[in-house]
Amino acid sequence: MNHHLNGAMVNDLDKTELRAPQTIEDVKSLEVISHKDGFTPCGIHLDELKQLSDDLPEVVRIEEPPVISGDDDWKEEVEVAYRVDETPPFGLCLLLAFQHYISMFISSLTIPILLAPVICMDTDNVGKSEITGTLYVASGIITLLQTSVGVRLPIVQGGTFALLVPTLSYFNLPEWKCPSNIVTLSSLGNRTFSSTNETYIAAGSIEHKEIWMSRLRVIQGSIMCAAVFEVFLGATGIVGKMLKFIGPLSIFPTVTLLGLSLFRSAAGMAAKHWWICGATILLMMLFSQYLDRINIPCVFYSRLGGCSKQAFPVFKMFPIILAILIMWVVCVVLTETGVFPEDSNQWGYAARTDLRTDAIYSSPWFRIPYPGQWGMPTVSLSAICAILSGILATTVESVGDYHACAKLAGSPPPPLHAVNRGILIEGLGTFFDGLMGTGNGTTSVSINVGVVGITKVGSRRVIQFSALFMIVFGVFTKFGALFITLPDPIIGGAFFILFGMIVAVGISSLQYVNMNSGRNLFIIGFSLFTGLAIPQWIQANTSVIRTGNQTVDSVCTVLLSTGMFVGGFIGFVLDNTIKGTTEERGLLYWKNMRASVEKSQSSKYLLERISATYDLPHVGDILRSSRVFRHLPFCQTYSDRGNAEFSGCANKTCICCLSGQSVDLKQNHYITDNH
Repeated sequence: MNHHLNGAMVNDLDKTELRAPQTIEDVKSLEVISHKDGFTPCGIHLDELKQLSDDLPEVVRIEEPPVISGDDDWKEEVEVAYRVDETPPFGLCLLLAFQHYISMFISSLTIPILLAPVICMDTDNVGKSEITGTLYVASGIITLLQTSVGVRLPIVQGGTFALLVPTLSYFNLPEWKCPSNIVTLSSLGNRTFSSTNETYIAAGSIEHKEIWMSRLRVIQGSIMCAAVFEVFLGATGIVGKMLKFIGPLSIFPTVTLLGLSLFRSAAGMAAKHWWICGATILLMMLFSQYLDRINIPCVFYSRLGGCSKQAFPVFKMFPIILAILIMWVVCVVLTETGVFPEDSNQWGYAARTDLRTDAIYSSPWFRIPYPGQWGMPTVSLSAICAILSGILATTVESVGDYHACAKLAGSPPPPLHAVNRGILIEGLGTFFDGLMGTGNGTTSVSINVGVVGITKVGSRRVIQFSALFMIVFGVFTKFGALFITLPDPIIGGAFFILFGMIVAVGISSLQYVNMNSGRNLFIIGFSLFTGLAIPQWIQANTSVIRTGNQTVDSVCTVLLSTGMFVGGFIGFVLDNTIKGTTEERGLLYWKNMRASVEKSQSSKYLLERISATYDLPHVGDILRSSRVFRHLPFCQTYSDRGNAEFSGCANKTCICCLSGQSVDLKQNHYITDNH
């Protein structure tokens, strides 16, 4: 018996697959299943199956799939102006995209600023502008990939402090101490030589560039090697299984210590002029906390309505950039009027705005970054191990950002295949960052997730336009060089706010943990205190670990001097070995959330929203044409019996074949329990 299906021939259909359960009662207990396109998971159309059921009395006659409505239907938690698959008008889309770019720009700008001193390029301002441009070009490309073929949520990819912190710890090793004879050309002319044999390296010279490029190449290769692990997590679907063991008590010390570990950098820059830093902080607080509800009348234009006046929450949307611009103008005025001293030995000199203007004049107008621009990447085992701890932190952080972004964008929680694909793209993006030489990796930018919640615009097209801004302005080198001239005290003030928010995010992960439990209090206190104490001692005694093997010594020193690794590892081990209930550990909320989503899986509207948000475009028919794709964790036809609770899939039986196979709920299969 032959059956033609979409032009393909199905020969000798195995009727044993179509036989019903042993009793009619078992058959009656099952509901009817269909695919959204009219084809069942075993590849037979409903009409053909109805004909077969007339010939085979053992098979239940096919009916229409059930449609759930009313209180059991899924509904958006947040009302948005534009959903993920919708596009705002072109002008508004550009404005919203530029806003996302500015938000990402400020948070990512701090990475090359903090990285420059430890790789000995602090005095090479042109080199800073080149790394800054490379970082934004790479972030733009990765953002386009993430929103197109990754998790497909409106989420921005950018640099991450989680990889910066272990990088700083690695360069604290004695062998990477910067030479003391690197000077600027201006200071070289005023320097008194104590010996005729005394030599100096001019900042920006070929010798100086080789010093910082050799250090950057080590980080390049190490990041590329560590990124393979993140690719493996996403491609194999292990990330879903791994998250079962990583709870709030593991996340809290990791994220909190990430923010606390950067306080020295913030204090060091702020101390160069506390008044300028304090004014920057006060303006940020004023705009974001006190004036956030004040709307400013603004003029908008649309092709349909023309010009119109509309109140806009300017202070709420741009608190950081407004504060920075205002204080930047103040510093320009104080510099030009001679208020700030011209002597580098006097306090307040670092607040001048003309200290790094050579970056603007010396940088080319346009520069296209390319792989291997700093030379052939090298590898260090100790650096790889340190960066791996950051990779784990960014993975957990990104999964949380996916769920938060989905909620704020009015979308269903991401299914397992979308999470796996998102982590896979982030791993490839981190590898690409290493290849390009950004000195960092990539992760989801939490600040931009907040912008989605503020604007109520969840359109992925807005983020894709924002990615184009990143690429264009990254190639326009003088734009990045302009921000290199930003005075250190202003940057220090921004650090106080940004790093403080990182600490607050870590603390907020404890909101569902039972804080009256002695078990939890012990884990929280011990992991946090140990994550502060041990790195502090190791950094003060870098040569204390002596195993007889220099590589092992370096690996242990770097890991133990990274607070987020020490605290996160202790929290993870204690949380999974000390007995505690699901509710006590703070895992009940996430379990109930996933259970409520699974309960709504029969909602036709939910299935449509999942498909529109997370399914890959133009390849649905190809992925459904072969059962091979059902076993690939990053394909939308993937179903994992071991992660049914997380992915929204369950071990169910299709009535058309009664084979007990696992069916993917996300593809609109209507299924029943496997009896």
